[in-house]
Amino acid sequence: MPPTTEEKRLSDLLKKTGFIRAKELHEHGISRTTLLRMLGEGHIIRVARGLYCSTDVQSNENHSLLETAKLVPKGTFCLLSALRFHGLTTQEPYEVWIALPNKHWTPKMNNTALRIIRMSGKSLDHGIQTHVSEGIHMNIYSPAKTVVDCFKFRSTVGMDVAIEALKDCWKKKQATMDEIHQAAQICRMSNVMRPYMEAIA
Repeated sequence: MPPTTEEKRLSDLLKKTGFIRAKELHEHGISRTTLLRMLGEGHIIRVARGLYCSTDVQSNENHSLLETAKLVPKGTFCLLSALRFHGLTTQEPYEVWIALPNKHWTPKMNNTALRIIRMSGKSLDHGIQTHVSEGIHMNIYSPAKTVVDCFKFRSTVGMDVAIEALKDCWKKKQATMDEIHQAAQICRMSNVMRPYMEAIA
């Protein structure tokens, strides 16, 4: 049976954007019945509550970031995920690391493991960069803020990861010492990081 107009519209939309949230269906003239029919026929998959994508989408690291950004637009990728995005680590985290406000709801994904880091105030808001991929906006901490976060959460990621991130960030000129120092002050990490910063400057 050939696809209906709504099915074709949904397929074309998913090819363009990668993902769609159920609450966005109405604005595109697509009924929930069409969504459920295509889901039942295996043309699309549910990746999280209210979030869907085409079965043609390849599962990879960037795909995980995109589906997380679509589901949690107020989140900011941090620590190992941000390090990986900026090319400051050779590690391939199996979890997506994302920072959320302290009282924000905890999202659940079907196919992606999330590591939630809770932050607040200036520590949450400082150093956010917005990158666009496949039409989806992703919030990611800057290299300087990411390095500082690694020291702040050194008990979680490991002190060796924090030191290596600082060295790589400086070597690859991803941030200036002033930018790192400013982030360290905001996150109250100046005293902890000072000897390491002095050693490489």
